[in-house]
Formats: sequence, C-alpha cells, structure tokens
Amino acid sequence: MLLNIWNALVEQETSRECDRDKKGDTSKGAMAATMVETPPPQLITNIEWGMMDKSKFFPLYTLSSFTVRCALYPLTLIKTQIQIQRKKEAYKGVSDAISKIYRNEGVSGLYRGFWLSSFQIISGVFYISTYEGVRHELGKYEISPRMKSFIGGGCASIVGQTVIVPFDVLSQHLMVLGLVKGASSCGTKTIVMNPLGLDLEKRMSKAALAREVAVRVYRLHGPMGYYRGYAASLAAYVPNSALWWALYTAYQDELLKISPAWVSHLFIQCVAGTLGGFTTTILTNPLDIVRARLQVEGVGSMRQVFKELWREEGLVGLYAKGLSARLVQSACFSFCIILGYESIKRVSVSDEYRARVRW
Repeated sequence: MLLNIWNALVEQETSRECDRDKKGDTSKGAMAATMVETPPPQLITNIEWGMMDKSKFFPLYTLSSFTVRCALYPLTLIKTQIQIQRKKEAYKGVSDAISKIYRNEGVSGLYRGFWLSSFQIISGVFYISTYEGVRHELGKYEISPRMKSFIGGGCASIVGQTVIVPFDVLSQHLMVLGLVKGASSCGTKTIVMNPLGLDLEKRMSKAALAREVAVRVYRLHGPMGYYRGYAASLAAYVPNSALWWALYTAYQDELLKISPAWVSHLFIQCVAGTLGGFTTTILTNPLDIVRARLQVEGVGSMRQVFKELWREEGLVGLYAKGLSARLVQSACFSFCIILGYESIKRVSVSDEYRARVRW
C-alpha cells in the first residue's frame, strides 16, 4: 500500500517537472521570436522641442548665434552697401567692395555698426523659440512637416522682426554712412550717403556715433522712425523665413532618400539649409533691396521704391542687384546657422533620447 502511494507521488512530481520544462521552452521560444521579430528602435532624425533640455539649449544657441553673426558680419555689411548704391557707382562687386573698404578703413570698416546689429541675438532667441513652439503646437494636428516648418518660420519672422527692426534701422545707417561714389578729380572721396546729415568731419567714438544716429532718427522721423521700413521688413523676411524652413525640411527629406546610410545626417542638414538659402534668396531679392532702401533713406513707400528701382536698374537689375553678395552671405549664413543649431539640439537632447539620435 505504501509503495503504491509512493509511486503515485513520484509520477505526479515527474509530471509537474515536465510541464515546467515545456512552459520554459515555450517562454524561451517566445522570447527568441520576439527578439527576432521586433525591429530595433528607429533613429531620431528630427529632434523636437519637447526632447530638449532648455537650460542647455538657450545659452548654447545664443553663443553659437553670436559667433556666426560675428564671423559673417562683413558679408552683411557689403550686401547692404551694394543694395543701397545707385547702379555700380561705389562697388563693382563683392571682392571690389571688400578690397576698397579694407584699404580705406581697415578691418574696423568691415565691422561698422556691428555692436548695434549684434542685438539681433536677442531677436534670435525669440525667433527660434517661436519657430519651435509653433511647430510643437502644430504637431498635435495632422499637418505635414513641411507645412509645420512653413507656418513656424513665418510666425517666427513676425516676432523676430518686431523685436529687431529698430536696431536694424540704426545699424544699417551706420553700415552705409560715408558710402562713396569714387575719387573726384583732386583725388578726394565724394560722400554720397549721409541721409541723417551727420558731421562726418567730427571725430566720434563708435558709441557716440551710434547715439548720434539714434538721436537724428528720432528728430527727423519721430518714434516711428525706428520702425521705418517695418512693413517692408515683414514683406521681405516673413516669406523668406517661411520658405527657407519649408525648403530646408523638403531638401532634407529628399537628400535622406538618396544618401547612403553612412553619410552624416548633420552634413545632410547643412547642405539642405544651404540649398534652402540659395532658393529663397533668388526668390526674394527684390523685396530685400526695397527694405534696405526704405530703412536707410526713409522716404517714399514700397511702391515708390519699386518704381524707382525699376527706372534705375530695369528688370534684370531689380533681381540681380546685390544678388551675388546676398547669395554668398546666405549660403555661408545658412550652412553655419544649421551646423550650430542642429549640433546644439543634439547636445541639449534629453538623456532618454540621446542614444537614438542620428548624427
């Protein structure tokens, strides 16, 4: 009797062990199948606003923006001077402008008005916050990435221009101050640009000169003088910004399709930004010329300035005036800004996403 009971217990325990082994084998098989069937997490190619640590992003972005603007400011100055001049009475092109300014004024001449222009860093923070914020909000709806970039870029430009136009007006006055037509018969320079009637013979420090420009603008045009050309700025920069971001996204998507997997995504983004800059510059160059003329000369309306430019330059001149300078400036600026911007986004990304970001 006891032997029978013992045999029954042994058989029962053996049966349980077999069941456990079968379950273990099934579990291992399921795990193996899961490991095979589950694809690896997809690499992140676009770092969104919510993925970043803002305490890292804003200081690094400000430093990067200042560095890029400092390095490329001479191109901005030359572009503005070529746009303001009548025909080619002062400079024949970019290289001619650089050589003449450097010969007459040295390196400081290429950075005239820089410290006022550097306030664009403030507007840049508002600009990029608006761009990323709008894209983040639009991400809640079924909107294509290109349309999100287009709308975000336009909204960002409106905010940025509202902040920066007064500084832009003052810095551009300093940029073109003393723009010369050439040498007269006695070899002296003929000043053709001094719309505020400043005494250029009087020796003043850069700070004093900037203060004098601000005072003269107020006396001649009142408080709204600091927003002279604001409508033209919006007309020039809002489409430019919206198109640039949309084209940047579009070019990036297309380049990703044709590029080998080993090509750096950051490099692709820099190329996409440069191509976007080229395209928008060609499309919006006449608007930028009108904006510069209005802000510096402060007379007439956009329509009147267009008519004057048409009479002076014709259709080809209207599109080509200062285009080479603006293309060089835009290409360099777009490449450097995207390089800094996208690198900083990668550095500022939260730890939970860091391993999945594609460089």
